[in-house]
Amino acid sequence: VQEDGCGALANVCSGDDAAGRARSQRAADAGAIEAVVAAMQAHPQVEDVQKMGCWALRNVCSGTDAAGLERMQRAADAG
Repeated sequence: VQEDGCGALANVCSGDDAAGRARSQRAADAGAIEAVVAAMQAHPQVEDVQKMGCWALRNVCSGTDAAGLERMQRAADAG
């Protein structure tokens, strides 16, 4: 379930256009960053959870604007 959830989030938050960044921000505002980090911490030995979690964090935290940098910092602070 954790693997699939992270994979779905990664797909939803893909795209470097304005729509993709907006989806990433909405996901972050809803607690997605912390949820992904929690999933990864709860399943440290499950390679696919780690892989999908990294992919999800990459997509949610993408962007070099102020909001993207804030999302990156939230991920770092989360774990």
